[in-house]
Amino acid sequence: MTNFISIADYDASIHREILDSLVREDISIIDICEDRAIAEMRSYLAKRYDCDAIFSQAGDNRHPLVLMMALDIAIYHIFSIHNPVKLSQLRKDRYERATEWLKAVAKGDISIEGAPPAPSDILVSNQPMRIVSNPKRHNHF
Repeated sequence: MTNFISIADYDASIHREILDSLVREDISIIDICEDRAIAEMRSYLAKRYDCDAIFSQAGDNRHPLVLMMALDIAIYHIFSIHNPVKLSQLRKDRYERATEWLKAVAKGDISIEGAPPAPSDILVSNQPMRIVSNPKRHNHF
């Protein structure tokens, strides 16, 4: 269980009584869905950012945009438990928006201001290809 998302963070995105009815007041389901959301986000963000530093933050130190996307993904997973056929269109749209944002971040089209970059050894190993050549030779005739 991570401490990146607290139960009070859900109040800005979903009413508490709806959340309680979806998980039937079993907080462990919320923890599982939070862990899944963070794991999903790590798979996109680890290429460019230090995920351990990002997701170890708590309280006001958390990046608000990353927190919002994590909440949208976690809430989508919570709603999927209840009845995936009757999933709210709003939740589908928010989840798709979050995944599109993550894809753009991973691709490099969008950057997360203030997020710590990945260590340089990870950045080098994540490049799709590396072009190198032999040193230039000087021929004398």
